[in-house]
Amino acid sequence: MRRLTTALLLAMAATGPANAQSPPDFRQEFQGQFDASARKLVALAEAMPEESWGWRPMEGVASVGEVYMHIARYNYMYPDQNLGMDAPVAYAGFEEEITDRDEALEVLAASMDHVRVVLDRMSDEEMEAPTRLYGRDVAKWAVLLQLVAHMNEHLGQSIAYARMNGVVPPWSR
Repeated sequence: MRRLTTALLLAMAATGPANAQSPPDFRQEFQGQFDASARKLVALAEAMPEESWGWRPMEGVASVGEVYMHIARYNYMYPDQNLGMDAPVAYAGFEEEITDRDEALEVLAASMDHVRVVLDRMSDEEMEAPTRLYGRDVAKWAVLLQLVAHMNEHLGQSIAYARMNGVVPPWSR
């Protein structure tokens, strides 16, 4: 299902140059979707007790903390590698290197602030400029679409992890 959702989003985003126009309200819509997901992720991460941070559903699967650091890494990586916006931090290895809950919460929040800065810095012309994403030619706004889709994919994973640890997502209480 995850591959199908990602493939559909990329297929919709990866249109040819003649159709690469983002709607005039893309920036506002993206910001609303991103902020709603970011608030949920941070609230859920804060609700997870420290003793659950290293929990994983089975061997070989990302832990609670690794999932949050994976999201943070991609919040820096997509703008850096696909939008030409340098990351203010070295993000490679977040999943392995950042295991302290408090540090991870700071890194996660900072990565979301970075995405907001990137969005603010991009002109409408830059949104339409071509780039590469997973081997495809797309407009840069499609990278932002992929970024929020990626974040939401792992929000769902984090909700499942929380419920398996007896944590009710704060917004559904």
